[in-house]
Amino acid sequence: MTHESGHLLLDVVFDADPGIRKVDFHGIPFFAITHRGGLPRHREFLISSAGFWVQHAETEWLLTRRPNLRHERAPFAKGVLAFDVLTSMAYAGAAFARTGPSERDTRGMAASSRVDERWIGALVLAPAILDAWRYFHPGSKWAARGSRGVKIGLVLLVAR
Repeated sequence: MTHESGHLLLDVVFDADPGIRKVDFHGIPFFAITHRGGLPRHREFLISSAGFWVQHAETEWLLTRRPNLRHERAPFAKGVLAFDVLTSMAYAGAAFARTGPSERDTRGMAASSRVDERWIGALVLAPAILDAWRYFHPGSKWAARGSRGVKIGLVLLVAR
């Protein structure tokens, strides 16, 4: 999965001893890419955010290169877009409820940036909603600008 590859890449770059841990979300099993604790806050934020950044990059690539994706016969591309949008929505829901495994990305981002996890959830949810809108309304410039603006804002939290 590309989301997890983003975490893994930065874990390796920062020599953060990456590993895989089985986790579950209220009985639903999945895995998380983990790393050692005690990293500087900015590195923790970068690693925790990397999965969303990869999702955002591939969503931008898809919706920019193929604005009429909805009308194409492209099950793989549509699946990638759906995965990215739905994954962000699920993470946002967990952030709003502050529930799920301690390894969840929104918790790591919130703790390392000193921003309430619910705000991180909103920053993750907004581009997902806007990108879903862009899929159904490809000529919507305001949605493209809004989505890109929030994605850039999420990256700029590194400086916090």
